[in-house]
Amino acid sequence: QVQLVESGGGLVQAGGSLRLSCAASGSIVSIGTMAWYRQAPGKQRELVAQISSLGSTNYADSAKGRFTISREYAKNTVELQMNSLQPEDTAVYYCNVNAKALFGARRDYWGPGTQVTVSS
Repeated sequence: QVQLVESGGGLVQAGGSLRLSCAASGSIVSIGTMAWYRQAPGKQRELVAQISSLGSTNYADSAKGRFTISREYAKNTVELQMNSLQPEDTAVYYCNVNAKALFGARRDYWGPGTQVTVSS
């Protein structure tokens, strides 16, 4: 199986920055796309940014120009640098990793989530 551990959430004032990190561990054979999603209270979970195994990236319109996703292949980590944060960015942020573990089929794994709160 694959375990995901997130870190870096917290409380920040509007205009500030945070850097989220997610580390994948376990009996990993290979990792494909890595991504960050978020879910605000009363709203559906939405994609924030994703990065493929080849390094190509995709961002939600709300994240373009402010957030940057990156990954470190050797460490099986993915990070999300968030700048110019606004109160509407307040949400629980979830790491998502598509991976093949030693046993079982390739599938998506989710982290437990990390709270990001932006005060006005």
